[in-house]
Amino acid sequence: MSGRRQNDLRITPVLMSGGSGTRLWPMSRTQYPKQLLPLIGQDSMLVETARRLTGPNFSAPLVIGNEAHRFIVAEQLRAAGITPTAIVLEPFGRNTAPAAAVAALYAAREAPETLLLLAASDHAVTNPQALRDVIVKAAPTAAKGHLVTIGIAATKPETGYGYIRQGKPIADGINAIDRFVEKPDVKTAEGYLADGKYVWNAGIFLFRADTMIAEMRAFRPDILEACERALATAKDDLDFLRLGPDAFKDCPSESIDYAVMEKSTKGAVIPADPGWSDVGAWDALWDIGQKDANQNVILGDVLAEGVHDSYMRSDGPLTAVVGVDNLVVIATSDAVLVAPRDQAQHVKKIVDRLKAAKRSEADTHRITYRPWGTSTLLVEGERYRVNQLVLKPGHRLSYHYHQHHSEHWTVVHGTATVTLNNDQRMIFENGSCDVPTGTPHRLANNGKMPLHVIEVQVGGYLGDDDIVRLEDDYGRV
Repeated sequence: MSGRRQNDLRITPVLMSGGSGTRLWPMSRTQYPKQLLPLIGQDSMLVETARRLTGPNFSAPLVIGNEAHRFIVAEQLRAAGITPTAIVLEPFGRNTAPAAAVAALYAAREAPETLLLLAASDHAVTNPQALRDVIVKAAPTAAKGHLVTIGIAATKPETGYGYIRQGKPIADGINAIDRFVEKPDVKTAEGYLADGKYVWNAGIFLFRADTMIAEMRAFRPDILEACERALATAKDDLDFLRLGPDAFKDCPSESIDYAVMEKSTKGAVIPADPGWSDVGAWDALWDIGQKDANQNVILGDVLAEGVHDSYMRSDGPLTAVVGVDNLVVIATSDAVLVAPRDQAQHVKKIVDRLKAAKRSEADTHRITYRPWGTSTLLVEGERYRVNQLVLKPGHRLSYHYHQHHSEHWTVVHGTATVTLNNDQRMIFENGSCDVPTGTPHRLANNGKMPLHVIEVQVGGYLGDDDIVRLEDDYGRV
Protein backbone atom coordinates (compact mmCIF):
# COMPACT_ATOMS: atom_id res chain seq x y z
CA MET A 1 0.00 0.00 0.00
CA SER A 2 2.87 2.37 0.71
CA GLY A 3 3.74 2.44 -2.99
CA ARG A 4 0.34 3.67 -4.12
CA ARG A 5 -0.24 7.26 -5.23
CA GLN A 6 -1.64 9.77 -2.75
CA ASN A 7 -4.92 10.14 -4.64
CA ASP A 8 -5.46 6.36 -4.64
CA LEU A 9 -5.56 6.10 -0.86
CA ARG A 10 -9.08 5.77 0.53
CA ILE A 11 -9.76 6.94 4.05
CA THR A 12 -12.61 5.79 6.31
CA PRO A 13 -13.74 8.54 8.70
CA VAL A 14 -14.46 7.28 12.21
CA LEU A 15 -16.95 9.73 13.71
CA MET A 16 -17.08 9.65 17.50
CA SER A 17 -20.53 10.69 18.69
CA GLY A 18 -20.64 9.84 22.36
CA GLY A 19 -20.13 13.18 24.11
CA SER A 20 -22.58 15.06 26.34
CA GLY A 21 -21.56 18.67 25.68
CA THR A 22 -22.65 20.00 29.08
CA ARG A 23 -20.93 23.37 28.53
CA LEU A 24 -23.48 24.15 25.82
CA TRP A 25 -26.51 23.78 28.09
CA PRO A 26 -29.41 24.60 27.85
CA MET A 27 -29.41 23.53 24.18
CA SER A 28 -27.11 20.55 24.67
CA ARG A 29 -28.45 17.96 27.11
CA THR A 30 -27.64 14.38 28.02
CA GLN A 31 -30.29 12.90 25.74
CA TYR A 32 -29.63 15.39 22.94
CA PRO A 33 -25.99 16.54 23.07
CA LYS A 34 -24.24 19.16 20.97
CA GLN A 35 -23.18 16.89 18.09
CA LEU A 36 -26.87 16.36 17.32
CA LEU A 37 -27.67 20.09 17.29
CA PRO A 38 -27.54 22.58 14.38
CA LEU A 39 -25.21 24.97 16.18
CA ILE A 40 -23.35 26.32 13.15
CA GLY A 41 -25.69 25.90 10.17
CA GLN A 42 -28.92 24.19 9.22
CA ASP A 43 -27.58 20.67 9.84
CA SER A 44 -26.40 19.02 13.03
CA MET A 45 -22.69 19.04 13.81
CA LEU A 46 -22.64 15.28 13.23
CA VAL A 47 -24.00 15.68 9.71
CA GLU A 48 -21.67 18.60 8.98
CA THR A 49 -18.70 16.51 10.15
CA ALA A 50 -19.74 13.60 7.93
CA ARG A 51 -20.22 15.90 4.94
CA ARG A 52 -16.85 17.60 5.26
CA LEU A 53 -15.13 14.19 5.20
CA THR A 54 -16.49 13.14 1.82
CA GLY A 55 -15.06 13.05 -1.68
CA PRO A 56 -12.95 10.79 -3.89
CA ASN A 57 -10.45 10.07 -1.11
CA PHE A 58 -13.03 9.10 1.53
CA SER A 59 -15.15 6.01 2.11
CA ALA A 60 -18.46 5.93 3.95
CA PRO A 61 -18.06 6.86 7.63
CA LEU A 62 -17.98 4.48 10.57
CA VAL A 63 -19.95 6.01 13.44
CA ILE A 64 -19.27 5.11 17.06
CA GLY A 65 -21.93 6.45 19.37
CA ASN A 66 -23.95 6.27 22.52
CA GLU A 67 -26.72 3.69 22.65
CA ALA A 68 -29.18 6.30 23.96
CA HIS A 69 -28.77 8.43 20.82
CA ARG A 70 -28.91 5.64 18.26
CA PHE A 71 -32.22 6.47 16.60
CA ILE A 72 -31.44 10.19 16.37
CA VAL A 73 -28.03 9.50 14.83
CA ALA A 74 -29.48 7.05 12.31
CA GLU A 75 -32.33 9.39 11.35
CA GLN A 76 -30.09 12.44 10.93
CA LEU A 77 -27.71 10.53 8.66
CA ARG A 78 -30.60 9.05 6.68
CA ALA A 79 -32.22 12.46 6.20
CA ALA A 80 -28.88 13.84 4.98
CA GLY A 81 -28.46 11.01 2.47
CA ILE A 82 -25.43 9.58 4.25
CA THR A 83 -25.16 5.78 4.51
CA PRO A 84 -22.55 4.83 7.11
CA THR A 85 -20.39 1.72 6.96
CA ALA A 86 -21.84 0.90 10.37
CA ILE A 87 -23.17 2.54 13.51
CA VAL A 88 -21.41 0.90 16.45
CA LEU A 89 -23.08 1.41 19.83
CA GLU A 90 -21.10 1.74 23.03
CA PRO A 91 -23.08 0.58 26.07
CA PHE A 92 -20.89 2.81 28.25
CA GLY A 93 -18.73 5.85 27.53
CA ARG A 94 -15.06 4.88 27.57
CA ASN A 95 -13.21 7.81 25.93
CA THR A 96 -11.29 7.84 22.64
CA ALA A 97 -8.76 5.01 23.03
CA PRO A 98 -11.44 2.27 23.12
CA ALA A 99 -13.21 3.99 20.20
CA ALA A 100 -9.97 3.86 18.19
CA ALA A 101 -9.42 0.22 19.14
CA VAL A 102 -12.96 -0.80 18.18
CA ALA A 103 -12.70 1.04 14.85
CA ALA A 104 -9.33 -0.54 14.04
CA LEU A 105 -10.49 -4.03 14.97
CA TYR A 106 -13.72 -3.63 13.00
CA ALA A 107 -11.94 -2.37 9.88
CA ALA A 108 -9.14 -4.96 10.12
CA ARG A 109 -11.67 -7.76 9.70
CA GLU A 110 -11.96 -6.82 6.03
CA ALA A 111 -8.67 -5.03 5.32
CA PRO A 112 -5.95 -4.60 7.97
CA GLU A 113 -4.28 -1.83 5.94
CA THR A 114 -7.43 0.35 5.96
CA LEU A 115 -6.71 4.00 6.66
CA LEU A 116 -8.90 5.37 9.45
CA LEU A 117 -9.44 9.01 10.37
CA LEU A 118 -10.51 9.32 14.01
CA ALA A 119 -12.45 12.55 14.55
CA ALA A 120 -14.94 14.02 16.99
CA SER A 121 -18.38 14.72 15.54
CA ASP A 122 -18.92 17.95 17.51
CA HIS A 123 -16.15 20.21 16.20
CA ALA A 124 -16.52 23.11 13.77
CA VAL A 125 -14.42 23.72 10.65
CA THR A 126 -14.94 26.86 8.57
CA ASN A 127 -12.68 25.74 5.69
CA PRO A 128 -13.47 22.05 5.05
CA GLN A 129 -11.41 21.91 1.84
CA ALA A 130 -8.27 22.95 3.70
CA LEU A 131 -8.84 20.11 6.16
CA ARG A 132 -9.44 17.58 3.38
CA ASP A 133 -6.28 18.71 1.58
CA VAL A 134 -4.15 18.21 4.69
CA ILE A 135 -5.68 14.78 5.38
CA VAL A 136 -5.02 13.63 1.82
CA LYS A 137 -1.45 14.96 2.04
CA ALA A 138 -0.89 12.99 5.25
CA ALA A 139 -2.34 9.74 3.87
CA PRO A 140 0.89 8.31 2.32
CA THR A 141 2.73 8.84 5.60
CA ALA A 142 -0.02 7.09 7.53
CA ALA A 143 -0.02 4.30 4.93
CA LYS A 144 3.66 3.70 5.73
CA GLY A 145 2.80 2.99 9.36
CA HIS A 146 2.85 6.36 11.08
CA LEU A 147 0.15 7.61 13.45
CA VAL A 148 -0.48 11.07 12.06
CA THR A 149 -2.29 13.77 14.02
CA ILE A 150 -3.67 16.92 12.42
CA GLY A 151 -2.22 19.80 14.46
CA ILE A 152 -4.04 23.13 14.26
CA ALA A 153 -1.88 26.18 13.68
CA ALA A 154 -1.92 28.17 16.94
CA THR A 155 -3.17 31.70 16.31
CA LYS A 156 -3.39 32.96 19.89
CA PRO A 157 -2.14 31.92 23.35
CA GLU A 158 -5.12 29.62 23.92
CA THR A 159 -5.29 28.03 27.38
CA GLY A 160 -8.22 25.72 26.65
CA TYR A 161 -6.36 23.35 24.28
CA GLY A 162 -3.55 20.88 24.63
CA TYR A 163 -0.49 21.45 22.46
CA ILE A 164 1.89 19.32 20.38
CA ARG A 165 5.51 20.30 19.77
CA GLN A 166 6.79 19.40 16.32
CA GLY A 167 10.08 17.54 16.03
CA LYS A 168 12.24 16.51 13.08
CA PRO A 169 10.81 16.41 9.55
CA ILE A 170 9.86 12.95 8.27
CA ALA A 171 8.05 13.96 5.05
CA ASP A 172 7.06 17.10 3.17
CA GLY A 173 5.28 19.24 5.73
CA ILE A 174 5.06 16.39 8.24
CA ASN A 175 7.17 16.17 11.38
CA ALA A 176 7.78 13.67 14.12
CA ILE A 177 6.01 14.44 17.39
CA ASP A 178 8.46 15.81 19.92
CA ARG A 179 5.98 15.81 22.79
CA PHE A 180 2.40 16.41 23.88
CA VAL A 181 1.80 19.08 26.52
CA GLU A 182 -1.25 19.72 28.70
CA LYS A 183 -3.41 22.83 28.62
CA PRO A 184 -1.05 25.68 29.64
CA ASP A 185 -1.47 28.89 31.60
CA VAL A 186 -1.40 32.16 29.65
CA LYS A 187 2.32 32.82 30.09
CA THR A 188 3.24 29.31 28.97
CA ALA A 189 0.87 29.53 26.00
CA GLU A 190 2.48 32.81 24.95
CA GLY A 191 5.83 31.01 25.00
CA TYR A 192 4.45 28.23 22.81
CA LEU A 193 3.14 30.76 20.31
CA ALA A 194 6.50 32.59 20.18
CA ASP A 195 8.37 29.28 19.77
CA GLY A 196 6.58 28.57 16.48
CA LYS A 197 6.87 24.78 16.73
CA TYR A 198 3.72 24.20 18.78
CA VAL A 199 0.30 23.42 17.34
CA TRP A 200 -3.05 22.80 19.00
CA ASN A 201 -4.05 19.21 19.56
CA ALA A 202 -7.38 18.84 17.76
CA GLY A 203 -7.77 15.14 18.51
CA ILE A 204 -7.86 14.19 14.80
CA PHE A 205 -5.77 11.10 14.02
CA LEU A 206 -5.00 9.26 10.76
CA PHE A 207 -3.62 5.71 10.92
CA ARG A 208 -3.71 2.23 9.46
CA ALA A 209 -5.97 -0.18 11.30
CA ASP A 210 -3.21 -2.75 11.80
CA THR A 211 -0.75 -0.11 13.02
CA MET A 212 -3.16 1.08 15.71
CA ILE A 213 -3.86 -2.52 16.76
CA ALA A 214 -0.13 -3.24 17.08
CA GLU A 215 0.56 -0.08 19.08
CA MET A 216 -2.42 -0.69 21.31
CA ARG A 217 -1.24 -4.23 21.93
CA ALA A 218 2.19 -2.90 22.88
CA PHE A 219 1.06 -0.10 25.20
CA ARG A 220 -2.49 -0.87 26.36
CA PRO A 221 -3.26 -4.56 25.81
CA ASP A 222 -5.98 -4.36 28.47
CA ILE A 223 -7.96 -1.88 26.35
CA LEU A 224 -7.41 -3.86 23.16
CA GLU A 225 -8.40 -7.18 24.71
CA ALA A 226 -11.59 -5.73 26.20
CA CYS A 227 -12.52 -4.29 22.81
CA GLU A 228 -11.76 -7.60 21.08
CA ARG A 229 -14.15 -9.36 23.46
CA ALA A 230 -16.78 -6.62 23.03
CA LEU A 231 -16.66 -7.03 19.25
CA ALA A 232 -16.68 -10.81 19.48
CA THR A 233 -19.87 -10.67 21.55
CA ALA A 234 -21.46 -7.80 19.57
CA LYS A 235 -24.96 -8.23 18.19
CA ASP A 236 -26.65 -6.75 15.14
CA ASP A 237 -29.80 -4.80 16.00
CA LEU A 238 -31.62 -3.17 13.07
CA ASP A 239 -29.13 -0.63 11.65
CA PHE A 240 -26.76 -0.93 14.60
CA LEU A 241 -23.97 -3.09 15.97
CA ARG A 242 -24.20 -3.31 19.75
CA LEU A 243 -20.89 -4.01 21.49
CA GLY A 244 -21.01 -6.74 24.12
CA PRO A 245 -21.79 -4.89 27.37
CA ASP A 246 -20.14 -7.36 29.75
CA ALA A 247 -16.80 -7.07 27.98
CA PHE A 248 -16.98 -3.34 27.31
CA LYS A 249 -17.83 -2.37 30.88
CA ASP A 250 -14.43 -3.78 31.92
CA CYS A 251 -12.60 -1.64 29.35
CA PRO A 252 -10.52 1.15 30.94
CA SER A 253 -11.56 4.69 30.05
CA GLU A 254 -8.59 6.40 28.44
CA SER A 255 -7.87 8.94 25.70
CA ILE A 256 -5.92 7.87 22.63
CA ASP A 257 -3.37 10.56 23.47
CA TYR A 258 -2.44 8.99 26.81
CA ALA A 259 -2.95 5.37 25.79
CA VAL A 260 -0.89 5.37 22.59
CA MET A 261 0.20 8.66 21.05
CA GLU A 262 2.39 9.86 23.93
CA LYS A 263 4.16 6.49 24.07
CA SER A 264 4.52 5.55 20.42
CA THR A 265 7.64 6.26 18.33
CA LYS A 266 5.45 6.27 15.22
CA GLY A 267 3.68 9.54 15.97
CA ALA A 268 3.72 12.31 13.37
CA VAL A 269 2.05 15.72 13.10
CA ILE A 270 1.03 17.83 10.13
CA PRO A 271 0.02 21.47 10.73
CA ALA A 272 -3.27 22.75 9.34
CA ASP A 273 -5.31 25.95 9.42
CA PRO A 274 -8.88 24.95 8.46
CA GLY A 275 -10.67 27.33 10.81
CA TRP A 276 -11.09 24.66 13.48
CA SER A 277 -12.84 25.00 16.85
CA ASP A 278 -13.84 22.35 19.35
CA VAL A 279 -16.88 24.51 20.26
CA GLY A 280 -16.18 23.84 23.91
CA ALA A 281 -18.43 26.63 25.22
CA TRP A 282 -20.81 29.33 24.05
CA ASP A 283 -18.06 31.92 23.64
CA ALA A 284 -16.49 29.72 20.94
CA LEU A 285 -19.67 30.10 18.89
CA TRP A 286 -19.35 33.87 19.20
CA ASP A 287 -15.75 33.60 17.96
CA ILE A 288 -16.72 31.79 14.75
CA GLY A 289 -20.22 33.25 14.26
CA GLN A 290 -21.33 35.85 11.73
CA LYS A 291 -21.43 39.17 13.57
CA ASP A 292 -23.51 42.29 12.95
CA ALA A 293 -22.31 45.90 13.12
CA ASN A 294 -22.33 45.75 16.94
CA GLN A 295 -20.26 42.56 16.96
CA ASN A 296 -23.25 40.54 18.07
CA VAL A 297 -24.17 37.05 16.89
CA ILE A 298 -27.99 36.85 16.89
CA LEU A 299 -29.96 33.69 16.10
CA GLY A 300 -33.68 33.08 16.43
CA ASP A 301 -36.39 35.36 17.79
CA VAL A 302 -34.16 37.91 19.55
CA LEU A 303 -34.49 41.71 19.80
CA ALA A 304 -31.33 43.49 20.92
CA GLU A 305 -31.12 47.19 21.79
CA GLY A 306 -27.85 48.83 22.82
CA VAL A 307 -26.07 45.46 23.03
CA HIS A 308 -22.49 44.79 21.89
CA ASP A 309 -20.07 41.85 21.61
CA SER A 310 -22.69 39.29 22.67
CA TYR A 311 -23.99 35.90 21.55
CA MET A 312 -27.80 35.77 21.69
CA ARG A 313 -29.92 32.84 20.60
CA SER A 314 -33.53 31.82 21.12
CA ASP A 315 -34.94 28.47 20.09
CA GLY A 316 -38.10 29.24 22.05
CA PRO A 317 -39.76 32.51 23.18
CA LEU A 318 -39.17 36.04 21.99
CA THR A 319 -36.05 37.17 23.86
CA ALA A 320 -35.33 40.87 24.41
CA VAL A 321 -31.85 42.01 25.48
CA VAL A 322 -31.20 45.67 26.34
CA GLY A 323 -28.12 47.73 27.23
CA VAL A 324 -25.55 45.04 28.02
CA ASP A 325 -22.23 43.96 26.54
CA ASN A 326 -20.15 40.78 26.35
CA LEU A 327 -22.94 38.39 27.29
CA VAL A 328 -24.18 34.98 26.28
CA VAL A 329 -27.99 34.77 26.30
CA ILE A 330 -29.57 31.43 25.37
CA ALA A 331 -33.32 30.77 25.52
CA THR A 332 -35.02 27.43 24.93
CA SER A 333 -38.63 26.41 25.54
CA ASP A 334 -37.92 25.52 29.19
CA ALA A 335 -34.71 27.27 30.26
CA VAL A 336 -32.75 30.54 29.89
CA LEU A 337 -29.01 31.01 30.35
CA VAL A 338 -27.39 34.42 30.92
CA ALA A 339 -23.63 34.66 31.49
CA PRO A 340 -20.65 36.90 30.74
CA ARG A 341 -18.94 35.57 27.62
CA ASP A 342 -15.69 34.91 29.46
CA GLN A 343 -17.55 32.87 32.11
CA ALA A 344 -19.62 30.74 29.72
CA GLN A 345 -17.49 27.62 30.29
CA HIS A 346 -18.73 27.48 33.90
CA VAL A 347 -22.26 26.52 32.83
CA LYS A 348 -21.22 22.94 33.59
CA LYS A 349 -21.58 23.82 37.28
CA ILE A 350 -25.25 24.64 36.68
CA VAL A 351 -25.72 21.29 34.93
CA ASP A 352 -24.12 19.54 37.90
CA ARG A 353 -26.58 21.27 40.24
CA LEU A 354 -29.53 20.32 38.04
CA LYS A 355 -28.42 16.69 38.04
CA ALA A 356 -27.93 16.71 41.79
CA ALA A 357 -31.48 18.01 42.16
CA LYS A 358 -32.66 15.34 39.65
CA ARG A 359 -34.21 17.97 37.42
CA SER A 360 -35.18 16.85 33.94
CA GLU A 361 -33.75 20.01 32.36
CA ALA A 362 -30.27 18.54 32.69
CA ASP A 363 -31.11 15.59 30.48
CA THR A 364 -34.07 16.22 28.21
CA HIS A 365 -35.83 18.93 26.25
CA ARG A 366 -39.59 19.36 26.02
CA ILE A 367 -39.27 17.74 22.62
CA THR A 368 -37.91 14.19 22.66
CA TYR A 369 -36.93 12.18 19.60
CA ARG A 370 -38.26 8.67 19.17
CA PRO A 371 -37.56 6.16 16.41
CA TRP A 372 -41.08 6.77 15.13
CA GLY A 373 -41.02 10.59 15.33
CA THR A 374 -41.21 13.17 18.13
CA SER A 375 -43.09 13.83 21.36
CA THR A 376 -43.33 17.41 22.59
CA LEU A 377 -44.46 18.25 26.12
CA LEU A 378 -47.00 21.08 25.86
CA VAL A 379 -48.20 21.40 29.45
CA GLU A 380 -48.22 19.36 32.64
CA GLY A 381 -49.63 19.59 36.12
CA GLU A 382 -50.69 17.38 39.01
CA ARG A 383 -51.96 14.08 37.57
CA TYR A 384 -52.01 15.24 33.92
CA ARG A 385 -49.69 15.84 30.99
CA VAL A 386 -50.38 16.97 27.41
CA ASN A 387 -48.06 15.97 24.55
CA GLN A 388 -47.97 16.54 20.82
CA LEU A 389 -47.02 13.37 18.96
CA VAL A 390 -45.73 13.48 15.38
CA LEU A 391 -45.40 10.09 13.68
CA LYS A 392 -43.37 9.71 10.51
CA PRO A 393 -45.11 8.04 7.54
CA GLY A 394 -44.96 4.27 7.76
CA HIS A 395 -44.03 4.23 11.44
CA ARG A 396 -45.87 3.15 14.58
CA LEU A 397 -45.52 3.07 18.34
CA SER A 398 -44.87 -0.18 20.15
CA TYR A 399 -47.85 -2.33 21.13
CA HIS A 400 -47.91 -1.62 24.88
CA TYR A 401 -49.95 -0.70 27.93
CA HIS A 402 -49.61 1.56 30.96
CA GLN A 403 -50.12 0.47 34.54
CA HIS A 404 -50.71 3.86 36.15
CA HIS A 405 -52.27 6.23 33.64
CA SER A 406 -54.85 6.47 30.86
CA GLU A 407 -54.54 8.35 27.57
CA HIS A 408 -56.81 10.26 25.21
CA TRP A 409 -55.72 10.79 21.59
CA THR A 410 -57.08 13.48 19.24
CA VAL A 411 -55.95 13.49 15.61
CA VAL A 412 -55.02 17.00 14.46
CA HIS A 413 -53.59 16.21 11.03
CA GLY A 414 -53.50 12.97 9.06
CA THR A 415 -55.20 9.64 9.62
CA ALA A 416 -54.32 7.40 12.56
CA THR A 417 -54.56 3.63 12.70
CA VAL A 418 -55.29 2.75 16.33
CA THR A 419 -55.16 -0.72 17.84
CA LEU A 420 -56.93 -1.32 21.18
CA ASN A 421 -56.87 -4.87 22.56
CA ASN A 422 -56.12 -6.15 19.03
CA ASP A 423 -59.18 -4.28 17.69
CA GLN A 424 -58.02 -1.98 14.87
CA ARG A 425 -59.81 1.20 13.81
CA MET A 426 -59.15 4.33 11.72
CA ILE A 427 -59.36 7.79 13.27
CA PHE A 428 -59.52 10.81 11.00
CA GLU A 429 -58.83 14.49 11.62
CA ASN A 430 -60.77 15.89 14.62
CA GLY A 431 -61.57 12.35 15.73
CA SER A 432 -60.44 10.92 19.06
CA CYS A 433 -60.31 7.81 21.22
CA ASP A 434 -59.73 6.81 24.84
CA VAL A 435 -57.05 4.38 25.99
CA PRO A 436 -57.94 3.09 29.49
CA THR A 437 -55.28 2.14 32.00
CA GLY A 438 -53.98 -1.38 31.41
CA THR A 439 -55.31 -1.63 27.83
CA PRO A 440 -52.79 -2.82 25.20
CA HIS A 441 -52.70 -0.24 22.41
CA ARG A 442 -50.75 1.04 19.43
CA LEU A 443 -50.81 4.18 17.28
CA ALA A 444 -49.67 3.92 13.64
CA ASN A 445 -49.28 6.21 10.65
CA ASN A 446 -49.97 4.27 7.46
CA GLY A 447 -50.31 7.45 5.41
CA LYS A 448 -47.80 9.38 3.30
CA MET A 449 -47.73 12.54 5.45
CA PRO A 450 -46.71 13.07 9.09
CA LEU A 451 -49.44 12.25 11.61
CA HIS A 452 -50.07 14.88 14.32
CA VAL A 453 -51.83 13.77 17.50
CA ILE A 454 -52.57 15.52 20.79
CA GLU A 455 -52.16 13.09 23.67
CA VAL A 456 -53.63 13.77 27.11
CA GLN A 457 -52.30 11.55 29.90
CA VAL A 458 -54.12 11.32 33.24
CA GLY A 459 -53.09 9.28 36.26
CA GLY A 460 -51.18 8.99 39.49
CA TYR A 461 -47.85 8.34 37.78
CA LEU A 462 -46.87 9.77 34.39
CA GLY A 463 -43.22 8.78 34.12
CA ASP A 464 -41.87 7.54 30.78
CA ASP A 465 -41.05 4.22 32.44
CA ASP A 466 -44.77 3.48 32.99
CA ILE A 467 -44.82 1.35 29.88
CA VAL A 468 -44.95 -2.39 29.29
CA ARG A 469 -44.04 -3.20 25.69
CA LEU A 470 -45.52 -6.33 24.12
CA GLU A 471 -44.28 -5.81 20.54
CA ASP A 472 -41.90 -3.29 19.04
CA ASP A 473 -40.48 -2.53 15.60
CA TYR A 474 -37.32 -1.01 17.09
CA GLY A 475 -35.96 -3.78 19.28
CA ARG A 476 -37.04 -2.24 22.61
CA VAL A 477 -39.04 -5.18 24.02
